Amino acid sequence: MDQGNEGDVKVTDKKHDTEKTPGQKGAAGPRPTGSKGSASASLPKVNFSSFIVSLNTSALVHLGELPEIGSDKKKKDLILAQQAIDTLAMLQEKTAGNLDEDEKGLLEHMLFDLRMKFVKVSS
Repeated sequence: MDQGNEGDVKVTDKKHDTEKTPGQKGAAGPRPTGSKGSASASLPKVNFSSFIVSLNTSALVHLGELPEIGSDKKKKDLILAQQAIDTLAMLQEKTAGNLDEDEKGLLEHMLFDLRMKFVKVSS
């Protein structure tokens, strides 16, 4: 840590060659790169909808509805499926009143669909 002229504290991350002041939020520094060293431009922008779609996909994999990544095998893990569904339900509760109508509808439909699939698969 270095101290500036006016008593400000500056933290330098030498691994990623970035500077941050304590309490600074946000992702600073280089973005992860693909296997060939180029920036992964094919990844979707991270927002609330893409985040919950990711959790939904994870739940579907654990319910055995989709194959595991990098495999053609479908494998059920109801404990992990329940955890992903519970995480989505927690997000629904914690974000109540803060989502736009599209986000709210997407989350409601995902949860309904996942809960129905869970009941079907666990019977």
